[in-house]
Amino acid sequence: MSEQSPFRQLPSVDRLLQAPAVRPLLVEHGRVRIVEAIRQVLDQAREAIRAGQPPPSQEALLATLEERLSRESLRWLQPVINATGVIIHTNLGRAPLSPAARQAIAAVAQGYSNLEYDLVAGRRGGRGYGVERLLTQITGAEAALAVNNNASAVLLALTVLAAGRAVVISRGQLVEIGGRFRIPDVMAQSGARLVEVGTTNRTHLDDYRRALEVHEDVALLLRAHRSNFRIIGFTTEPPLEALARLAHERGLWLMDDLGSGALLETERFGLAHEPTVQESIAAGADIVCFSGDKLLGGPQAGLIVGRKPLLDRIRRHPLARAVRMDKIALAGLQATLEHYLRGEAVEQVPVWRMIATPADEVRRRAQRWVRRLRRAGLPVQVIAGCSTVGGGSLPGETLPTWLVALALPSPDAVAARLRRHHPPIIARIEEERLVLDPRTVLPEQERTLLEGMVEAATGERMRG
Repeated sequence: MSEQSPFRQLPSVDRLLQAPAVRPLLVEHGRVRIVEAIRQVLDQAREAIRAGQPPPSQEALLATLEERLSRESLRWLQPVINATGVIIHTNLGRAPLSPAARQAIAAVAQGYSNLEYDLVAGRRGGRGYGVERLLTQITGAEAALAVNNNASAVLLALTVLAAGRAVVISRGQLVEIGGRFRIPDVMAQSGARLVEVGTTNRTHLDDYRRALEVHEDVALLLRAHRSNFRIIGFTTEPPLEALARLAHERGLWLMDDLGSGALLETERFGLAHEPTVQESIAAGADIVCFSGDKLLGGPQAGLIVGRKPLLDRIRRHPLARAVRMDKIALAGLQATLEHYLRGEAVEQVPVWRMIATPADEVRRRAQRWVRRLRRAGLPVQVIAGCSTVGGGSLPGETLPTWLVALALPSPDAVAARLRRHHPPIIARIEEERLVLDPRTVLPEQERTLLEGMVEAATGERMRG
């Protein structure tokens, strides 16, 4: 009698589904996902058999199934604890929201809202009135519009105001942001024609004047703030006020793409000056675009403020509907902007609270962590370090901080276990030590982080 084929020794999908070890996985993940994962595990086993390996046992298949599901679940969107010291961490969702913003989102999400309903008149109303009203009050602009991100804001404004015409910009401002999105590409998509002036490090007002003499179809001058890098040394560029005067003398508009969207003066916290939206409006910019989820500290948004006739044109364009914000983001943004209007942004907006936290306060917190981790037997100490703002804001600028540093035999392995914790904990490795920066860990996350650290490093839960 011939020996049974090794492929026939593999259990069926139904048999694995009925295994006792799969029952809790069905509850957690659902039947559809489990069936798909089992088929993938069995396909993987068949490939191994073809390569000359013996058929795996059912126990081995179930272990592979559980590992596959665990890895897959880590790819789904979920909250994490940011212990990296990067305040606006692009890969970790940028700005965390204030309690008021989170409450506003929850309140709007749980039922109906007056998203496009005028409660006073009792009829259809405009979307985003509260956000736009707050933006004009805070920035001094005549009008405002909120869309889904700053790239959309820039694309929309250029499409409406400059399609088929020339836009003049300094060569040193042709920036590339994350994901390989470049200012020239956005401009081309809008239908505007790029006219670059000056050199990488030096652009003079006369460069703009000469461009206006050569090109008769210029729609506007554009300044793109270099928010994610700096050019230092032998550099020159005209101030925004001078560009505004030149544009207005020629009957043109000046558009300012600020990117980071600072509404507070960064010098107050020992950082370099970051141009604020209010400064751009005061300098004479007709249109200013900026982000909602960077230095502003709110949900993802692209904000456009400026002159009312121009905003009215932008608002009526069909593309404005395609890039508009949803009710959830609008609720969070409105609550965030209210912090600025009340003068409480430093205390209530997490990004600014983290930036404003004195190094001594971070040190006291780090020392408290060290005492608790040492009780668990971990080799840990407090060392001096630096936090960064991140998110393409204030490049090269750092804040003094104090780090919790662990000298572990395998810091990479412990960091990997931290990422598999629930919720995942994201740390960094410096000089072969695993380090945690308390500056970016929210107070309510502290206990979870310390327990996760002990589990990852020792395999035991911390007591007390």
